[in-house]
Amino acid sequence: MSKTHIPQPETWLTDYGDMFYRYALVRVRSESIAEDLVQDTLLAGIQSFENYKGQSTVKTWLTGILKHKIIDHFRSAKHQSVSLDESELGDDLLSYQFDDQGNWKTDLVEWVTPDQSIDNDQFWQVFNSCIDRLPNHLGDLFILRTLHGLSSDDCCKIMGHTSTNQLWVALSRIRMKLRLCLETRWFNHE
Repeated sequence: MSKTHIPQPETWLTDYGDMFYRYALVRVRSESIAEDLVQDTLLAGIQSFENYKGQSTVKTWLTGILKHKIIDHFRSAKHQSVSLDESELGDDLLSYQFDDQGNWKTDLVEWVTPDQSIDNDQFWQVFNSCIDRLPNHLGDLFILRTLHGLSSDDCCKIMGHTSTNQLWVALSRIRMKLRLCLETRWFNHE
């Protein structure tokens, strides 16, 4: 495939800028960092465009670069010394959520239309608000593992954790907090 038939660098910002910005913003939860990551991605793409072999679309190729930029951002940030403090994870969630046998005490909210919510911009605003309520490193951990699909080992390396068991406990508690927040701020209001 000739490079004359593929989108050229001068059109990338127009063609992909908004999509890349939204993609980055959901993951880093900071407008300025998302903007910087998109800019860094496009610059890296321009600098390495001569190496582009056309094995994927330019959009896919640039998305891969953006994913690496986001992971590098988390790797370099390592917000604080990132030990998973039990008080940040909220043992209080466990105390009233489960009985002594480990069964749910509270009824689970019937999420009748989760697919419809996923396509709703307002849902994503509430979701991001719920993520923002977490300490930064816990929100970052959730995003890396769940949205980026990184392995537990990779998450531990990037976030500076030493125990995958500790990671799984943190993720479980993060998901509970998100579930409660979404139930309260979204699903009970639809």
